[in-house]
Amino acid sequence: MKEKQSEAATVDKAEEILRKYDKESNYRTNLQKWVWVVTILGISLTLFQLYTSFRGAYVTLIQGAIHLAGGLSLIFILYPAKRSLLKKKGVPWYDGVLALLALAANFYIVFEYQRLTSNQVTILGYTDLDIIVATLGVLLVLEATRRAVGLPIVIIATVALLYGLFGQHFPVAQFRHAGFDFDRLMTLMFFNTEAIFGTPIRISSTFIFLFLFFGVMLTKTGIGQFFNDLAFGATGRMTGGTAKAAVTASGLQGMVTGSSVANTVSSGSFTIPMMKRAGFKPEFSAAAEASASTGGQIMPPIMGAAAFIMASNTAIPYQEIILIAIIPALLYFTGVFMGTHFEAKKQGIRGLPKEQLPSLKGILRRLDLLAPLVAIIVMLYLGYSPTRAALFGIGAAFFVSLFRKDTRMGIRDIFDTLEQGARIALPVIAACATAGIIAGIVTTTGLGGKIAGGIIDLAGGVFFLVLFFTMIACILLGMGLPTTANYVVTASMAAPALMAFDSVPLIAAHFFVFYFGIVADITPPVCLAAYAGAGIARANPMKAGITAFKLAIAAFIIPYAFMYNPVLLLVDANFVDIVIAVSTALIGMAAVSASMMNYFVSHTNIIERILLFFAGVALILPGILSASGLVVVLAIAGIQFFRKRSKDQARATA
Repeated sequence: MKEKQSEAATVDKAEEILRKYDKESNYRTNLQKWVWVVTILGISLTLFQLYTSFRGAYVTLIQGAIHLAGGLSLIFILYPAKRSLLKKKGVPWYDGVLALLALAANFYIVFEYQRLTSNQVTILGYTDLDIIVATLGVLLVLEATRRAVGLPIVIIATVALLYGLFGQHFPVAQFRHAGFDFDRLMTLMFFNTEAIFGTPIRISSTFIFLFLFFGVMLTKTGIGQFFNDLAFGATGRMTGGTAKAAVTASGLQGMVTGSSVANTVSSGSFTIPMMKRAGFKPEFSAAAEASASTGGQIMPPIMGAAAFIMASNTAIPYQEIILIAIIPALLYFTGVFMGTHFEAKKQGIRGLPKEQLPSLKGILRRLDLLAPLVAIIVMLYLGYSPTRAALFGIGAAFFVSLFRKDTRMGIRDIFDTLEQGARIALPVIAACATAGIIAGIVTTTGLGGKIAGGIIDLAGGVFFLVLFFTMIACILLGMGLPTTANYVVTASMAAPALMAFDSVPLIAAHFFVFYFGIVADITPPVCLAAYAGAGIARANPMKAGITAFKLAIAAFIIPYAFMYNPVLLLVDANFVDIVIAVSTALIGMAAVSASMMNYFVSHTNIIERILLFFAGVALILPGILSASGLVVVLAIAGIQFFRKRSKDQARATA
């Protein structure tokens, strides 16, 4: 009875923790009469997105303006100016005014589109009203992003705008530029397709929204519980089965969500108490969930929605991007999975008994829940666009929901789903708009090239040091940013340093910055996913962060591996090369995880830990060192095996 009460308390606390560590969850719940405004705006925005995906998108400025109008107005109604106002009933008048201004500023672009894009502006310039609207639009984007996403990205965007205005006075000569006057900068940011309405919003208003809505539809079919049951059915009886099942389930759920923190809390409210009951330490339980949830952001096909922007930035089809992402994601989860295995062996934690696991028959009866995901993958494989594939997946999810009484949707459920589709997209819309400001400044001022030059100079042209400094920059830039904005910022500000080297494939440079931006969520001291998990586990947050770092060590090695061995990204690779590279890398990940967890065949001493780490890295990297690494790993395994057997025999005869 006490155990059930404890679990209920943990679930009840999950929402509080989510609001604390995930800015995106700090929305009003007691809207009173404003609930109808939110419902109408939310349903309208989702229907607009579905309609344009059928008929084809409007021109970028109009499509983006309508998309942003709906997003910003909903943010001002749903997200208060500060957290202390969350419990207040209704919506204050000034937020209603801001919502109206957001609609007005963006629909100004729709109604004035012909003039704003004509030669008239080129010859006569922008009017005073144009400049006022543009300035208002930029300020509204920044404030909405502060509310729905958080302060870090707003600070970066504000610094970028100041750099655009006063770049000619920058103290370091290498980073100076001619500078823009205020009017020119504001109109460039709001009426141009290179800034707020650049690639991030263009992709958000077409692909990303649909895939986020697809995630909502999947949730309605009950796929979250199915993923949990599937994971526990497959791994629950193994050594440390609860942790392995948690890693598997969170990775699966992370495929269709865009937030490592939200995924940590939603999955962790169920998996973390179970891991603790099995015997895992609180900080390890929190770390395992955070590592797996963060890894979900690099799992195809969604990849936290960054895959769509990466496809646009690299001109590589989305279908190829998700194929390329498979091997690195496999290596990452191998590292986390093996880490949980070694920790379980070290602690003597066994698997769950059969009676505590979901029945195989029950799992097989619900295999149809995978149909929407399979439909999307098949459609993409057949060459259909992501838009068509997402629409087909949404239709398949709706069809699957009809099979069961508890998931079958009536009219009210359909309206609720349409509204939820808009709500879940709001932080992404705001983040993409603000990321567009940053990318616009980087492009128009040439800042990307200047940063690249600075990193290369700092590294003295040494490739490894360039990688190291780029890694540090990406982790710092990625702290506190959602996945999409994270990638846009790191790709525009850090990737150019890598692309300056002719030997670096374009896709490798983008994956490198993407990975290191993502792992900021589990890198101390700002490791929000680990802190959220620690809140549920009642663990020391810093200990949870350090343990998550050790569990996810793969994410810090794999990017270096595919920079030196692009075969892992399917670059210039044949089947034999891929098999060899993946096989040695998997063994290497197991060795590195053993080093981190202080257990391999048996407990490791300090010399064995050091040797396992470097041997594992050698196996992951290409060349003759891989063979040497394999010899070392096998030798340590043999030594530990005989040492363990001797101890067991001595214990048996004692």
